[in-house]
Amino acid sequence: MAVSISVVLLLLVLAVIFLRNGGLKLSHAIVCALLGFFLAGTGMAPTIHEGVAATADVVSSLKP
Repeated sequence: MAVSISVVLLLLVLAVIFLRNGGLKLSHAIVCALLGFFLAGTGMAPTIHEGVAATADVVSSLKP
């Protein structure tokens, strides 16, 4: 468990650095995808899923 948390934190830091630099290249997209896969295996996954689902519900209820 400690190894996966450290990998998630490392990938999170790398993703933030890549996004702040402004250019998202293929290698950056791979790091972001790996971050998503590692986050899916942590205890935060249900919370993230509920947050994304709630946001999607709010956006889908908006009428232009």
